[in-house]
Amino acid sequence: MVKRKLAAHDNLKITIQHNGDKFHVKEISTFRTLEIDFTLGVTFEYSLADGTELSGSWILEGETLKGKFTRKDNGKELLTTRVICGDELVQTYSYDGVDAKRIFKRG
Repeated sequence: MVKRKLAAHDNLKITIQHNGDKFHVKEISTFRTLEIDFTLGVTFEYSLADGTELSGSWILEGETLKGKFTRKDNGKELLTTRVICGDELVQTYSYDGVDAKRIFKRG
C-alpha cells in the first residue's frame, strides 16, 4: 500500500528518442532520474523505481513498443506496451493477473 501511495505522487516524466532500432529513454520523477539506452530485440537489465530488478527486451510492432521482462527475484513475467495516441503516451502493464494503464500527456 505504501508503494502505491508513493507512486501516485511520483510526477513521472518520460522522454523517448529513437534512431532506427536504438532507443534512449529518460525517466524523471520525484524519486529518481534514470536514463536507459536499448536496442530493439536485445535483452538488457532494468530496475523499477521500487528497486525490483528485471531483465528483458522491447520490440516494435507497427506503432507499438512491446516489452517482455522477467523479474529477477521470482521469475515472473511483466508485459508492457507503449503507444502514442494523439498527444498522449499510453503505457499498459500486465503482471501476475493484474492489468494497469498509465497515460502521459505531451509536455
